[in-house]
Amino acid sequence: MTGENTSLLETSQITNIERDGFWLLTREGEYFVSFADYPDFVGATLKQVFNFQDNDGDFYWPDLDIDIELEALQHPERFPLKFKR
Repeated sequence: MTGENTSLLETSQITNIERDGFWLLTREGEYFVSFADYPDFVGATLKQVFNFQDNDGDFYWPDLDIDIELEALQHPERFPLKFKR
């Protein structure tokens, strides 16, 4: 992320929600979480999306029972299977 010092970030955070997905800011950078790749976020409330836990790069949304690893966001080509219900 240009112009931001993400190494000073204490906790990961959702920075923006768009029609197609949302942005997740971590110490390692900012990543777009696409609803096309993670369809269980479609229809989720703002409260459900913003309520997540960061366990050192393993992200978990308890209200939605969704897990995403940082590596999957950094290297989506290594994870060709899309999230399915």
